Amino acid sequence: MSDQDQNKAEGTGTDIALVGEEHVRVYQETDGETGYIWNGVPTLLFTTIGRKSGKPRTNPVIFTQVGDKYVIMASMGGAPKHPAWYLNILENPNLEVQVKADRFSATARTATSPEREELWAEAIRDWPNFDVYQSRTDRQIPVVVIERK
Repeated sequence: MSDQDQNKAEGTGTDIALVGEEHVRVYQETDGETGYIWNGVPTLLFTTIGRKSGKPRTNPVIFTQVGDKYVIMASMGGAPKHPAWYLNILENPNLEVQVKADRFSATARTATSPEREELWAEAIRDWPNFDVYQSRTDRQIPVVVIERK
């Protein structure tokens, strides 16, 4: 059983009430003991630099680990526009990432075919709602690959 599957089974740190800044704060304060598992799935934190403000922006997001890659979806619940964090990544792909207590520098990129479809299939095993989100929008939801530097 993978670490990800074990944590899901145990429900370690699960709190579906955590959202936004509160999720980030608690995750950082507890090294992910609270906030890593959210609604039954693992989350990571990543920090981008705001493309307009130039300020750091930290976001919690569901991820799927595929090999040594962390895969996240720029879904925003199926909204018609990309999330601001994705636009920040397009402007500057350098990130700071936290997975539990592990903090590291990384680079993000948008997956293209056929990798995109392969990673999408992996991600919906963990969070089938990504397919629901895709059905809500005309835009193709970007699949973002985060790789440790």
